[in-house]
Amino acid sequence: MTSRTPLLRITMILGALHALLGYFLLPALQLPLTATLLCALVLLASTMLMPMTIFARAVTSDNTVADRLSWAGSICMGFFSSLFVLALLREALLLWPATRAHAQASALLVLALALLATVIGFVNARRVARVRRVDVPIAGLPPALHGYRIVQLSDIHVGATIKRRWVEAMVARANGLQADLIAITGDVVDGTVAQLGQHTAPLGTLAARDGVFLVTGNHEYYAGAAPWVAEFRRLGLRVLMNEHVVIEHAGSRLVLAGVTDYSAGHFDPAQASDPQRAIAGAPDIIPRILLAHQPRTAPSALAAGFDLQLSGHTHGGQFWPWNLFVPLQQPYVAGLHKLETLSVYVSRGTGYWGPPKRIGAPAEITLLRLVAASDDHRRSD
Repeated sequence: MTSRTPLLRITMILGALHALLGYFLLPALQLPLTATLLCALVLLASTMLMPMTIFARAVTSDNTVADRLSWAGSICMGFFSSLFVLALLREALLLWPATRAHAQASALLVLALALLATVIGFVNARRVARVRRVDVPIAGLPPALHGYRIVQLSDIHVGATIKRRWVEAMVARANGLQADLIAITGDVVDGTVAQLGQHTAPLGTLAARDGVFLVTGNHEYYAGAAPWVAEFRRLGLRVLMNEHVVIEHAGSRLVLAGVTDYSAGHFDPAQASDPQRAIAGAPDIIPRILLAHQPRTAPSALAAGFDLQLSGHTHGGQFWPWNLFVPLQQPYVAGLHKLETLSVYVSRGTGYWGPPKRIGAPAEITLLRLVAASDDHRRSD
């Protein structure tokens, strides 16, 4: 199957959805014929551009043109998502007879709200992620590790719309936190090393006292995991693939382990995610931290005896209403959670995927501080 076959299918589906959107809104807007035709052309353009978010490099070998097509498609996708959902809600409200007299006003309101959501979401997505500080209680934490600082970066998604300058700003902010350790929990890239190597290069300047560690996410496997693992290692990042290291800090020790993405086995059975293998041979009775891209690794992490799992993948839902669907696949959407004796922190992501749009799910550079669990906390586990 060539790339043009799924492109054609997706375009046809999007064409039907855009036609339905036009059916919902255009008659109600009561625009002059010329304006109506212009709106129809905009819907047609959106239909053609939205697939370019994924397929731009399949239709042109010119990286500059591909990036511009992807940018346009991503913005169209963000605007269409809000417009279509709001149009559906409007149609539901129009089933109530009292609202039918306001058909034109409600159609205009839908347009205004979709545009506002797109602009606000764009600003939220494109600014460098803010620092989110989180204390993580760990039972039996040695006194020397109380206050140990981990900076977590996740779901950076370097690609058509996230480039070197953005990455440099993110790295500067992360380095400014002077962490003991930096953990990157997957989905760093959306493209090949040849396409994006110059834009991921600033990751090599990340610095922390005990090192910079990385695990793969599902998007690394979409792009070609082996070349990216080699590139990350060339940059000086320690890639943990179902393995662990023992970190010495102020006379105490902790185990930091990392697993391949939850779905890695579908791409390469030899790389199937395996928390038990990752912790095999590690010392007992010292804190154990697991880097795992997807939150649904948590039950396996608990069984393997980890104290803390750091994950991403969900983007916190990124924007409404897609955040409502994340729990259908993942046990946790964002923030700090508890699964029996295992703490799980899920980052909302440092970048974004698809539409440059974040609403209600702010991007984050997470500064996690390990603290000794209180007696009350131990009793609640």
